[in-house]
Amino acid sequence: MIVPQFWAEGRVQIREKGKQITVRRFGWSDTSEAEAQANADARAQDALERLLSGGDVPRRELKRGYNGADGVPIREEIIARHGDTIITRNSYGARCLNTPDVLFADVDFQPASQPVLSCFLALVLLILLVVVGWSHRPFGTAILWAVLTFVIGSIVARVILAVRLKMKDTPLVAARKRIERFLAKHPDWTLRIYQTPAGLRVLAMHRTFSPGEPDVAAFFSALGTDPVYVRMCMNQQCFRARLSAKPWRIGVGDHLRPGGVWPVAPERLPLRQAWVAKYEAAAQAFAACTLLETLGNGTTHPKARAVQELHDQLSRATVGLPIA
Repeated sequence: MIVPQFWAEGRVQIREKGKQITVRRFGWSDTSEAEAQANADARAQDALERLLSGGDVPRRELKRGYNGADGVPIREEIIARHGDTIITRNSYGARCLNTPDVLFADVDFQPASQPVLSCFLALVLLILLVVVGWSHRPFGTAILWAVLTFVIGSIVARVILAVRLKMKDTPLVAARKRIERFLAKHPDWTLRIYQTPAGLRVLAMHRTFSPGEPDVAAFFSALGTDPVYVRMCMNQQCFRARLSAKPWRIGVGDHLRPGGVWPVAPERLPLRQAWVAKYEAAAQAFAACTLLETLGNGTTHPKARAVQELHDQLSRATVGLPIA
């Protein structure tokens, strides 16, 4: 995991066969702006050489806060460091915990949607009834028949949907069953379960992990972990957990200004700081998640325990606040 403090952009230009070629690359450093610039210049030169040798190389990288182009680390403001655990402010203003080796998984609940089968059956019924009614009735009667058909089709769809939903577990129950099935096959694991506004957060307590381990991939797959989160972990070689509320859930409607990608120009820092102050004041009344339970054999690794305590304190997972 790399979360740099300093950033720069390097640019190289040449003329090739009468055309100007410009390649831009970002550079980073934890030491100084000069080192970040040297890194950017070296990456730009390397990209140019690969482009000239026939490689399929993009001429510039997108400026993104997190999960950007391959090879570009997390580009967020560093708020605090706790050993190798780093707290950053993400692109929409929330605080996030970044850890290289303590395993978090996000399991998002998908909103209930009308089953395809219900829609299909209702549509077939609607078409059949309209065709039959239209072919055997006067015009006025056919219109009335079509209206009645629509009503009947809607009722049928709702009944089928209700029956199917009763036959299924709630998203929370289904997710918990997946966790229990995983633990049945891995009795040496200890998992701490949190509720988030959109699902569950699961923290492994018994040991540390590298994001690229097969055990991590198996764990993510078994729990149905959010695929976007999985890609972020692989690209950035870290695990993440949001520590504060999403702004739009707590009445902060305007976006982080002057934009979420760090760093910002010095003259624009007061604008950003004013937004952050407003956001943090509103966020005081909310938690990012709430602790539900701990499952497994109870083994706790010291590093995981330290990250868990920091996470619980900063996310307010154990104080009973509403989650957002």
